[in-house]
Amino acid sequence: MSQEKTPPAQAPRSRRGPLDGVRVLDLSRVLAGPFCSLILADLGAEVIKVEELGGGDQTRTIPPFVGGESHYFLSINRNKSSVALDARTEAGRDILLKLALHCDVVLENFRPGVMDRLGLGYDKLKALKPDIIVCSISGFGAKGSMSGKPSFDLVTQALSGVMSINGYADGTPTKLGLPLGDIGGGLWAALGVMAALNEKHVTGEGSHVDLSLLEGLMGLLGYLAEIYLVTGESPGRMGNNHHNIVPYGLMPVKDGHIVLALHVGEFWRKFCRAIGRDDLIMDTRFRTVKDRHQNRVELERQITAIMLTRTVAEWQQILDAADVPHGPVNNMGEALNQPIVRERGFVKEIDHPSAGKVKVVGSPLRFEGKYEAGRYEAPPLLGEHTREVLGGLIGLNEAEIERLVREKVISLIKQ
Repeated sequence: MSQEKTPPAQAPRSRRGPLDGVRVLDLSRVLAGPFCSLILADLGAEVIKVEELGGGDQTRTIPPFVGGESHYFLSINRNKSSVALDARTEAGRDILLKLALHCDVVLENFRPGVMDRLGLGYDKLKALKPDIIVCSISGFGAKGSMSGKPSFDLVTQALSGVMSINGYADGTPTKLGLPLGDIGGGLWAALGVMAALNEKHVTGEGSHVDLSLLEGLMGLLGYLAEIYLVTGESPGRMGNNHHNIVPYGLMPVKDGHIVLALHVGEFWRKFCRAIGRDDLIMDTRFRTVKDRHQNRVELERQITAIMLTRTVAEWQQILDAADVPHGPVNNMGEALNQPIVRERGFVKEIDHPSAGKVKVVGSPLRFEGKYEAGRYEAPPLLGEHTREVLGGLIGLNEAEIERLVREKVISLIKQ
């Protein structure tokens, strides 16, 4: 009598990250939206990036290039699939709707109203899929007198007050070197999506996350906004110094510059002992944070004179030994190649089909004992996954896919 064989147990698939099992339809482009979906993808979500036929995401055109691929696109689009599609066609819009209904999250950064014209407005999606999460990123939010106006990072920096506090007191307002209006917006959007996912887990309901990039940047102002709200006076430009904490900023030394960040009394006392000026600790002009702020001109004069007596390397050795927060001003290469960055493996190397081996900045989020290798798949070629996604997710057969290619509704690979 034969015995029925038990099929071998399949090894469980390793999870890609804490968001494994979440699928995101990413209709965004340029920076704020793609930075949001980068965070979600790095955390394990499946991200389907929909791009325009022909050119794709506008950042694919920005030099410098490596192997024909833009550095800009490479920096924020790893771990994503690319579907190339013409949303101006009825067939293209129908595909988008079908894709959306197979996803947990729809991410977009069109101007308000565009999603409705595409047949993908939140009310319609919610009626078809009550637990859908839609995250809309726009310059000024879905409602309000400026909701339809165009905006980019520079405009956001100007309107938010950020430029007014950046630069030197006797100079002009200056934009941040980092595009924080867009990057900050992407961070807030990712946070909003994850909060909505938790609410969906608890209540079974979806959400519409409405993110204004202007509010996103202003939401990072912190104590700088509070200065005005408390005093009625707008803080001005302080160059490399702090508005209220002294000494805290860039200091000239014998062969360059170094930064000091003596934020609390403990570090102020450590610094005074390190430079051989214990007398400053008991000097009534400099005893408290308030005292040092009120007498900042005299204190900065004395500290500057002392710092100019030694080189960057000499001060690093002295301040390291004294446990004083400080640092040299690294350029980008020095920052990316400093020992602590190498030790923690923060810069990753990926294999790209046309660009070859490419280094990228990794994710700062680490989970102790989990996902140690991280997830670093190459940014996609334009339309690289069109066939896979449309066939596997919404069930189009090969003949249908080929017909849509002929009708120029979709494309399968970068032309």
